[in-house]
Amino acid sequence: MKIKRNYKDSVFTTLFNDPALLRELYCALEGVTLPPDTPVSINTLENVLYMDIYNDISFEIGGKLVVLVEHQSTIGANLALRLLLYYTRVLEKSIDSRILYSEKRITIPWPEFYVLYNGIKPFPDTDVMRLSDLFDKPQDLGLPEKVTPLLDLEVKIININEGRNGVIVDRCRELSDYSKFIASIRAFFDELGNKEDAVKEAVKYCQKHGILKRFLEIYGSEVLNMLLAEWNIDDALAVAREEGMEQGLEQGREQGLEQGREEACGIIAGKDEEITRLRAQLANTN
Repeated sequence: MKIKRNYKDSVFTTLFNDPALLRELYCALEGVTLPPDTPVSINTLENVLYMDIYNDISFEIGGKLVVLVEHQSTIGANLALRLLLYYTRVLEKSIDSRILYSEKRITIPWPEFYVLYNGIKPFPDTDVMRLSDLFDKPQDLGLPEKVTPLLDLEVKIININEGRNGVIVDRCRELSDYSKFIASIRAFFDELGNKEDAVKEAVKYCQKHGILKRFLEIYGSEVLNMLLAEWNIDDALAVAREEGMEQGLEQGREQGLEQGREEACGIIAGKDEEITRLRAQLANTN
């Protein structure tokens, strides 16, 4: 499991950076069985900033399936659109554009989209998000209502917090162990009140109890840095959005509530752009 280090690396992506584990993960999520010799190739786009779109894991199974997996602690409303853009990027990289104009029919892998949720906010065991939920309605222009969209994409959201979706999680040992590892970090944080100490104690606890044992033996010294980097980015995003909202609302008091809301959105977008530039700078320094 030798991989390149960069700022997007996380415990989750590092853990599942292995074709055999990805095959097992897919079988667990779909409740199916694939022969152990079914080829799996990882095609996650590394070190690519594409319209500020990042993907955790992308892989192909047997040349027939492309599976995109996002690991999220928050669920954004635009996940389906992000995954659509990323899927088209994967196709761009894998298909010779010259054959698009050929008379011969080509085939492309069947796509599957998953979001594995492990945030602290309450969330159902499963949910579905669709690209069509974001579409504007043509009837707003006075046109007839279109019931079935000609383009759609479905994202399956699965809650992988400990104690949730046990049937799915228990099919994949590493996924189950990962859920236990995150749960132990949160338990130690509640007890100690310090993120760094919580991670260190959780690592020792999991090693003692055989949870992610081999992974922590290999990456134990890096897990803390990976998690702290993730939390720092999440904290920066939260602070930036909060500051932007406060600034916008203050302007709204002076210029009117509706305009203030628009200002808040603009400021938040500006803050997100700053963080994106920071991410790119961090990637270039590693």
